[in-house]
Amino acid sequence: MLGFKCPRCMEGDLYQTPTFSFRKPFVMHERCPNCRQDFMPEPGFYYGAMFISYIFTGWFCIGFVLFFHWVLGWSTLASFSLLIAVCAFFFVYIFRLARSIWLSLMVKYNPSKRD
Repeated sequence: MLGFKCPRCMEGDLYQTPTFSFRKPFVMHERCPNCRQDFMPEPGFYYGAMFISYIFTGWFCIGFVLFFHWVLGWSTLASFSLLIAVCAFFFVYIFRLARSIWLSLMVKYNPSKRD
């Protein structure tokens, strides 16, 4: 999941560009270049990934602000300002990670299967 590889063969890339590339950051391959696993099985398939992203980002934001505000003693404004900067920088990574997790939950590892 963390390598953004096909969950079935663990070899083909999910995305056309590298992880921190801001050139076409949201464009996925239609199928795995290696095993031909369909990455777009139905319309609206990735709506569940939004919930994964929301849960992860929500808990991360709460923990981040609490750590900087209560543990390090930063002001609320400084804590939230840094949070916004960090979230803006990692937005594409979190988007891709949520889709990768969602697809991995639905597609099981089977390297021998070919379409």
